[in-house]
Amino acid sequence: MIKKTFSKLKNVLPISVGFLFIYYSYINTTLDEREYIINSIIKADYKYVFISLFFGLLSHLSRAYRWRYMLSPIGYNIKFQNSFMSIMAGYITNLGIPRSGELIRATILYTYEKVDFNKGLGTIITERIIDVIVLLICILIGISFYPNLWFENYVFDLKKIMLYFILIISVILLVYLVIKKMNITHKIISFLSGLKKGIMSLFIMPKKEKFLLHTFFIWLMYFLMIYIVKFSLPETHSLDFKPIFIAFVSGVIAFSTTNGGIGIYPLVIASVLNQYNVNYESALAFGWIVWTTQTVLFIFIGSLSFVLLPIINKNKLFNAKNSN
Repeated sequence: MIKKTFSKLKNVLPISVGFLFIYYSYINTTLDEREYIINSIIKADYKYVFISLFFGLLSHLSRAYRWRYMLSPIGYNIKFQNSFMSIMAGYITNLGIPRSGELIRATILYTYEKVDFNKGLGTIITERIIDVIVLLICILIGISFYPNLWFENYVFDLKKIMLYFILIISVILLVYLVIKKMNITHKIISFLSGLKKGIMSLFIMPKKEKFLLHTFFIWLMYFLMIYIVKFSLPETHSLDFKPIFIAFVSGVIAFSTTNGGIGIYPLVIASVLNQYNVNYESALAFGWIVWTTQTVLFIFIGSLSFVLLPIINKNKLFNAKNSN
């Protein structure tokens, strides 16, 4: 009973927090301000918004192509359309349940391409590690815009550090004892072995330079899809590289740590741009335009992917049933 309750809370809580942020935005704006935001969104120059959607689509296509480089050295040559649609299907499920998209991607590849689930998941985890590294680089670039930011006022609390260390060690020991007691060590080893092979694919792939080029292209498209939207509103039209880049990095963090940034993404963007002489309502409208259009893209292509995957791969499913 407790396990089921925890599982439901884990799924419902993130979405609830997202809607709480939307409610927070609502109660902290007056009726006139909300009308201003809505009018700004309606009157935006949508040719730039559509260009932003195009950049977003290019990033997803590039990610799908890059993934094939990771799967090839471990013996899997998957179809591009299956790679792309599994990624988009993963994005849409992440909007509902955080981090569920990774499992969906691995499951789809196992179903239609017979890619070992653990190996496929290993390559996806490797992707996430690469993304985190690139994000950290972007954060460092953002911090470089503030050369006077130092840490001399930061005081290390030795007692807290020791307490956290003891807590982490205790959790590790507890997990080890539970695994040993349940006699599932061999399953854990098998799972970790598959993950290891997926992660190691990064080091044995024959076309590392193309992988890196795709990685650079993906993140360039991420930035451009927010940068181009600045031309859609007169209040943000004159913003230069720095504020947009800082908003971009802040938005990525918000997007990746929540259910697709629901509720919080526009607030984060507005908080950043408001520091650069953009009125809060226009900055909030900017954030909602970027988030809404990209989320609609996820939902549309992701939903379409769930429908098309079994149709495109019907011959594979038919052959698999006959072989059984």
